[in-house]
Amino acid sequence: MSSEQTPTTTPTTEGTTGPRPRRLTYAALLAALEGLALVVGGVWILVLGLTGHPDDRQQAVTGGITLVVLALLPLLAARGLLGCRSWSRGPAVITQLMALPVAYNLLQADSMAIPAGIALAVVAVASLVLLVNPETTRALGIRGPGNPGNLEK
Repeated sequence: MSSEQTPTTTPTTEGTTGPRPRRLTYAALLAALEGLALVVGGVWILVLGLTGHPDDRQQAVTGGITLVVLALLPLLAARGLLGCRSWSRGPAVITQLMALPVAYNLLQADSMAIPAGIALAVVAVASLVLLVNPETTRALGIRGPGNPGNLEK
C-alpha cells in the first residue's frame, strides 16, 4: 500500500468500507445543487448576451463566464465531500458564506427574485449546519483546535 492508500482513523476515507454519513452526503448534494444552478445561470446569461439584445453585450458575456467559473468552487467542494476529503469542507463553507449576502440582496428586491432569495438562504444555512456538524467533521478527519491527535474527548 502506498502512503496515499493507507487507511486512517476516519471510518469513511477511501480504502475503508465504512459508510459515508448521510449529513455529509446531503451537504455534498446541496453544494452540487448550488454549483449546477450557477452553471445554468451563467450559461443562460451568456446565451442571452450573445443572442439577445442586452444593454451591454460585453457585460452580459462577462457575467455569464464569471458565473460558470464561480460554479467550479461548489462543484469541486461537492466532489471532495463525496470522497470524504478533509480539504473540501473549506471551499464548501466559503461557498455558503458567499451565498448568504447574495440571498439577502435577492430578498431586498421587489420582484420574482424574493423566492430565489428564500431558497438560496435556506440551502446556504442548511449546508452550513450540515458542514459544521460533529459527525461530518469526524468523517472528514478534521480535528479542532487544541486537539492534535485524538478525535474523541
